[in-house]
This record gives sequence, C-alpha cells and structure tokens, in this order.
Amino acid sequence: MLTEERNRRMTETGPGTPGGDFLRRYWFPIAAVSELDKEPVQPIRLLGESLTLFRSLKGGLGLIAERCAHRLLPLMYGIPHESGLRCAYHGWIYDTEGTVVERPFEPTCPPLKVTSYPVEALGGLVFAYLGPEPRPLLPRWEAFIRDDLDRKMSFTPLPCNYVQCMDNSMDPVHFEYLHGHYGNYLLGLRDEPPAFNTASAHVKIDFDVADHGLIYKRRLLTGESEDGDDWTIGHPIVFPYMLASPTGSLGFQIRVPVDDTHTMHINYTTSQPKESGNPTEVIEHTELEVDSWGRVNRSAGIVVPQDMMAWVGQGPVMDRTKEYLATSDKGVVLYHKLLLDNIDKVGRGEDPFGVIRDGAKNEMLEIKKTTTEREGFNIPGALRGRA
Repeated sequence: MLTEERNRRMTETGPGTPGGDFLRRYWFPIAAVSELDKEPVQPIRLLGESLTLFRSLKGGLGLIAERCAHRLLPLMYGIPHESGLRCAYHGWIYDTEGTVVERPFEPTCPPLKVTSYPVEALGGLVFAYLGPEPRPLLPRWEAFIRDDLDRKMSFTPLPCNYVQCMDNSMDPVHFEYLHGHYGNYLLGLRDEPPAFNTASAHVKIDFDVADHGLIYKRRLLTGESEDGDDWTIGHPIVFPYMLASPTGSLGFQIRVPVDDTHTMHINYTTSQPKESGNPTEVIEHTELEVDSWGRVNRSAGIVVPQDMMAWVGQGPVMDRTKEYLATSDKGVVLYHKLLLDNIDKVGRGEDPFGVIRDGAKNEMLEIKKTTTEREGFNIPGALRGRA
C-alpha cells in the first residue's frame, strides 16, 4: 500500500503539482484531426487545464486559453479566421500562439497574449505539449506514421484517474480472472458459449524495461513452453500512459489524463485496407453503459469493457492506503516506482523515462511483435493484445 501523500503525488495531474509537472514532459492526443473539418473549434480539457483547440482558415492549429482576455467569453464559440480565431463577442482575433492580432474599435493595441501550447498532427490525432521548452520530440510510433492502413479511433470518457487504467495494464494475472472466469460468467448469463479456456493459469510473470518508455510484461501459462513469444517477448506498455497491441494490427489503448478524476480513453487500432491503396478512417465517441444497479458495462462486451468496469469501480481516485498488494502485483509495484522515481527526476530538472530528443532515434519507433500471446486462453484472435 502507499501513503496518502505518495498516492496523491502519483495521481495529481494539475499545474504546479509534482505529478502534473511530470506529465507535462510528454505529448498527449487531444482530438481527431478529421473532426476539425466539421468542428474547427473545440473545447479541450487536459491535465487539469481547460483550453480551446482551433484550426484557422489557413489550416494552422492552435491550442490557447479557454476564454477571451477581453470579457471572458469562452473561445469555444470563436470563429475561424485566416489570422487565427475570432472571439464571437467583440471580434478580437488570436493567432495560433495566443497573441491578440486584431482588436476592432480599439485605437491602440498594446501587446496582449493568452496561454498557448504547441500542437502537432500525427496519425490522424492532434497531440499537445503543455510543458516547458525546449519541448521533446513527438514520438513517431509505427502505428501513427503508417499511412497505408485503415485506422479506427474510439474515444470514451472515464470518471477515474489515469493511473488506475495503467495499473491494470501492468497486471497480467487479472486477465485469467476478470476476462477468463468473469467473462465466461457474463457470457453464460446471456446464454452464449464461453470464450476463454479457464483451465489455463499463470505460472509466472516478469517485466522488462526497455528504451523509449517501453515496458514488456511477460507471462507463462500452464502447459506453455518458455520458448513462446508470450514469455520471451511479452506485451508492451509505453510509459506513462499507453498500452500497445503486439499482435495482429498495430495500435494502442491511450489513457489521456484529463484531470485528477477523469481520463479520456482512446482505442486506436489499425488494419490492412479492404481495398489496396485506399485506407479508411473511422472515429467513434462512446459512453460507459450502466445497468439499473449502477454496474458498468456488464452487457457491453468482453475484455476492454471489463477493464473499464475495474478502473471506474475503484473510484475517481483509488485510495491506495487501503489496498493490499500481493505477489501477482509486481508489475503494479514497478509502475508505481517508475512514476514516483520519474516525478523526482523532473523535480531535479531531468528528463523522465521515455522522453525523446534525438531525431535519429525517432524516425520510426517499433515495438517487438508477437504471434502467440495468450493462445493458452483460447482467445479469439480479435481479442488478443487487449489487456
């Protein structure tokens, strides 16, 4: 268990907090690029800050303050302009750097600038960086830079802290019970056949810390050989906020810290195009389903919805002073240690784990591929690489 102070240090996301200062050393996806075609001005909340994302008539992307500096009207009502974003109330125009470049009716315009942050588009997503300069490079993971694949992005807001999502990803054994036993139980309630071989059990687990923020969680199941990919390679996590898919299509589960008690979950998947040379893009926005007793996602599907049930069920911010960690939680302990150690590194003025500044190492970041992950659970292929 953690002390209250260390739990707070690890889960805070806002400006001026140790955890928030740490998170501000990374880039985070905040929107889908193509949705700016329909809604070129969007309210954004990230790391406890309320902001405005916009695209100007010339195509420039800006992420600036929530409100106009004049009379504080929310800039989400703004009108895209060639020079930037025009406030709907009195016509003040902000460029993509947050500088007021036009103030109608005012005879003099002394310099005025509101909060602004850098943004970049990659893989169909808009990424934002809220930290100090010089900014690190936006990591160019293979799934994001490939332009020859179909891609699907599903956005789901969650009423919980992002660390709960990542704790789950660092916990291999939960798959055996939450998805195996509990998943089969839910399928049985719907008169559907079981999807998991619950005779397979974990024999041992381990973790390898690699470059570029990668952590590989490895597992060995009953009856499996230690030569299998699931033990020799494992399942990758990208510190501090993503779970990668190592099998089949490239993709990520991305857990974006909105604030201390909310996370935006982005399920980013890719696949080979049905029509060669003509990749497609699908964007979904989903909400958690709750039954009449307030239970989350019991009928919404298996694997990812069950994970969401576990994350949200632990409360807005899990009270880790009351948990009792056991042998199977060695990955959770490792993740907490990495968080706290890297929060301390940022406090000393150092770059945290996974930050990239060398362009030669960032041309295309690859993840080790596996072919046999969790075969012992008899999981349908479409569900592998999900937990």
